This record gives sequence, C-alpha cells and structure tokens, in this order.
Amino acid sequence: MSYTLHQLEIFRKIAEVKSVTKASEQLFLTQPAVSIQLKNFQDQFKLPLFEIVGRKLYITEFGEEISNTAAKILDEVEAINYKSALFEGKLAGKLKIAIVSTAKYAMPYFLSDFIKKNEMVDLTMDVTNKMSVIRSLENNECDFAMVSTIPKKLNIERIELMKNSLYFVANKNYKTVDKSILKELNKTPFIFRENGSATRLAMEKYLIKHKIKIQKKMELTSNEAVKQAVIAGLGISIMPAIGIKNELLKGELQILNIKDLPIETNWNLIWLKSKNLSSVSKAFKKHIQENKNTIIKNQFDWFTD
Repeated sequence: MSYTLHQLEIFRKIAEVKSVTKASEQLFLTQPAVSIQLKNFQDQFKLPLFEIVGRKLYITEFGEEISNTAAKILDEVEAINYKSALFEGKLAGKLKIAIVSTAKYAMPYFLSDFIKKNEMVDLTMDVTNKMSVIRSLENNECDFAMVSTIPKKLNIERIELMKNSLYFVANKNYKTVDKSILKELNKTPFIFRENGSATRLAMEKYLIKHKIKIQKKMELTSNEAVKQAVIAGLGISIMPAIGIKNELLKGELQILNIKDLPIETNWNLIWLKSKNLSSVSKAFKKHIQENKNTIIKNQFDWFTD
C-alpha cells in the first residue's frame, strides 16, 4: 500500500462530515480533487470504505475503523511537527478561542500578528452565541473567550480590550419627525437578536427603562442577519458600532440620535482562573497585554474616537 498523509486527511474529513462536497469546502480543495484522492485511497483496500445510498454517502464499519486509525496517525504527525518546532526554538501548539458573533469584527486583528509570527500555532476560533461561548469556557473546551458581558457564575481572569458601543440604527430611508423623541419608536418594528444574546439583553433593558411599547418584532440569530434586515427596511435595532462601519460609510445605515445612547460596555478577553495555560496560551496572553493599545489605535481609531 502507498497511501499518503494527504489521502488520510481527506478520508478522515469525509468520514467526519459524510460528504465529499463539505469535505472539499472545509479542506479548501476542489470537489474533483477530493473525489480523485478518495478513489485512489479506496483502490488500495479490498473492502469498501463507504457506500452511496440514494444521494447520501455512508461510511462502512471498515471505513470507520480506517478513519479512527487515520485520526490517530494524523495526531501523531502533528505531534512530531510540534516537537520539531519546539526543538528549533519555535512556539508550537494549539490555541482555541470562543467568541460571541459580534466579536468577529475585532478578534482577528488581535490575533493577526501573533499567528503570523508563530506559524506552528494552530488556531481554532469558534464564533457562536454568548451562551455557547460561556458553556465552552466552563467545560474547558477553549483557552480564551471574547465577550462584552462578564459571566458572574465563573471565576475568571480578564484583559479589558476596548469599548463596545451600542446604537439604535435604521436604514437610509428611515424618516422620523424628530430623531431625539422616543415616542417615534412606538410605531416602529423592532429587530431582536436571539435569547441569550448580550445585545438583545441591552436592547430589552433600554426599551423597558424608557417605556417604549413594542408593536411588532422580529427575532434573528446573528448580527449579520439583523444588519441585513435593518438595511432592507424591516425595522430598527440596537447594534454594536464595530459591526456596521462599512454600512455607515456607504450610507446604507444611519445611527438614530436617541436619548441615553450609546450604551457602552467593554470587550474582554477572559479565561478560567483555574485554567492551566499552555505555553501557546501564555504567549498569546502576553502578546495581548503588550500590544492591545497599539492594535486598538491602528485598527479601531474610527471606532474609539
């Protein structure tokens, strides 16, 4: 047999996602290239690794055994690469970060230079909702999390990164007699994030505090979905300024000049106080402590002014 590590990686991914198309997307390869490697890999075995029933791909029992073995081999190869890098004096290992969806507009800038300088660091960044981020942190499934609301039930440490400003926004055609009069909002449809979202919680608190009646509302599960709905004129919403820079510049959205806004919180990099940080995690923490002010100045001047 003469199968390659590349073929093992491809088959392992196909077995994981049960789809050649999805595997090609996640491996950043073309579908024909993945199909060819799968065929070449299968040709080296007398027993079938998979079968197609209807239009679905199913991994056989033998295929599952090969997939599990492939995973172990790939993990060992990864370990060899890490050990080689360590002996060369390089930083090597995995860095796992969970962030709330709005933080995707900021976290890549805090990561960029660190990842470029440390090529043997493998990054996994899970972009999800607040509840899932906290659960990931609580279950020790990530090294760090980026949130704007500190979880009270967890004993954490943190580095304060930058402010998070929330504004009421509407599309470019939204008209009101006086943007500063809250009564105007009583007849406007509202677009909410899903339950558990820190942005939704801030919006609900604001509406209750100012006794604004909700005549009609829509609930969407991502910041991007809310933004597109507002641009389309389906309603107004409270949104973080950090996520609407381009839309403001292009005139697709407008910030409403309403009393007691913006609502301001802070983005934080947090980790469990009991967490035994790896060498990679310690290096990233040091990178943030030493460079956060420069990153904020260079990347977010428009946002912090």
